[in-house]
Amino acid sequence: MAKALVLQFNGTDLPFSTEKVDRTKLYGFIDVEALDDQGRRCHLATLADDGRTIIGMGGTAFAQLSPDGEWLDKSKLKPVDPEGKPIVPVPSSYSAPVPLARTASIEEYLSHNIKSVYLLRCEGDLSALLAELKKGTIYTFPYSYRGGLEADAGFLLASQDGQPFLAVGQPTTIHFVGLEQAAALTEEESSGEDDGDESVDFGMM
Repeated sequence: MAKALVLQFNGTDLPFSTEKVDRTKLYGFIDVEALDDQGRRCHLATLADDGRTIIGMGGTAFAQLSPDGEWLDKSKLKPVDPEGKPIVPVPSSYSAPVPLARTASIEEYLSHNIKSVYLLRCEGDLSALLAELKKGTIYTFPYSYRGGLEADAGFLLASQDGQPFLAVGQPTTIHFVGLEQAAALTEEESSGEDDGDESVDFGMM
């Protein structure tokens, strides 16, 4: 049985089981299977850079190399930020109770790119928490499933029928593209000479 996500509300620990809601459960899915001329199932393969070698599934791997091309063990690598400062890993949200101390506005929630949604179930007394969620209150907290370099943003909210959900995402980064400096409009100077009548006489056409 999967470990429960314990949310702490008003001093009470509420253990929740999480069930991921994906597109296949909402809309179903279609599995496309490729067969050869004899009806045998085809498997994905990769063509190497030489244009002749075919690499089957499981024949490639990811590795880290030093600037000198030396093999590096992943356990010896240390994460740093763009300034070179060490990054302290975050613990898993399932390792300790998570306090529901901060609320989020609907604007803050909508400014995140939601990548995962979990259906929450709890056998404890949720009356006090559900009463707040039904008012439209959204609780937010750092969320990490396994722990890692940084946590996602977790949002606890309820559907219209009072079912609690956990939405997980990252802030949406929007870059506006525009001119660095607006071009100034300059009026052309007249030479002072009579350039003639520039109007168009449509009767001449």
